[in-house]
Amino acid sequence: MTHDQFEVLSNQAVAACAVVYFLAVLAHLAQWAAGRKVSEPVAEQVTVGGGESAPVAVEPVAEDDARMEMFGRIGVALTVVAAFIQFIALVSRGLAADPVRVPWGNMYEFTLMGTWVVVVGYLALYRRFGLSWLSPVVTSFVLVTLMIDVMLLYTPVVPLRDALQSPWLVIHVVAAIIATGAFTLGGMCSALFLVKQRWEEKHAGDATRSGGYLARLPKLEVLDRIAYRTHAFGFPIWTFAALIAGPIWAHYAWGRYWGWDPKEIWAFITWVVYAAYLHARATAGWKGRSAAIVALVGLATLWFNFVGINFFFGSGSQHSYAEPQPTAVVRTL
Repeated sequence: MTHDQFEVLSNQAVAACAVVYFLAVLAHLAQWAAGRKVSEPVAEQVTVGGGESAPVAVEPVAEDDARMEMFGRIGVALTVVAAFIQFIALVSRGLAADPVRVPWGNMYEFTLMGTWVVVVGYLALYRRFGLSWLSPVVTSFVLVTLMIDVMLLYTPVVPLRDALQSPWLVIHVVAAIIATGAFTLGGMCSALFLVKQRWEEKHAGDATRSGGYLARLPKLEVLDRIAYRTHAFGFPIWTFAALIAGPIWAHYAWGRYWGWDPKEIWAFITWVVYAAYLHARATAGWKGRSAAIVALVGLATLWFNFVGINFFFGSGSQHSYAEPQPTAVVRTL
């Protein structure tokens, strides 16, 4: 295959995986629609010694549980298929360049890679933490982000610029993408924590409430713990990416380790916010609402560093190679 054919294949694979992600979203929406109501214990007459009967509280078997499980399995299977197709899109994108290169030389490619890492991280933790409740959030996020990526950030395949011709680019970007995926998953858990906490406060004392998705979310302490663990995993990786690998790459590319470039400043701000989050958890015992808010502030700085800096400060940044190309024309899929 030629380089142009690989580029067409990559574009087609992106379109195909978006369709499959859409089907996965529908499957997960059907999954949680099937469990709209929370089953309440009921009293059942049970025969005891002496032939007498007595009421015993038993948990009824939810009729919709089987349907929920079926739709859930379909959704996860579709997500696995979509992730595989997206991987093909990434590989093809790298093979489309002349010479062949890593597929993360601009915002379009970084977003494509970042969303794939979010999905892979979610699938890797799915069984360990029972993340079926996170499925509609992850698939919807990835689908919407891919749509924005194709419509606004698409850039035709071009060779890497001289500043990017370094093995430290690979190390720096891989670490940044992994950390971004972990922080994004943790941010989703923190956001769900705040939503469920508010929902529980609103329905406090209402034994007949119909909960659906929010009622079936894990307990608040479980959401808080999962959010903390994912952030704790991503922080040292982000530290390495932003404060070690990044400066080393900058030294090889521009002859200096740190130049207070807008993107470098916001990468440091992101590091400070997440460091404050973890420090407060470890020393001041911050948990729950306060920790979730700080985590979401960190996520906002992370994505502003990725998107906002390029849009608002791109012309004054040495990272301007990552800007989207507004004149680029998407090739026919």
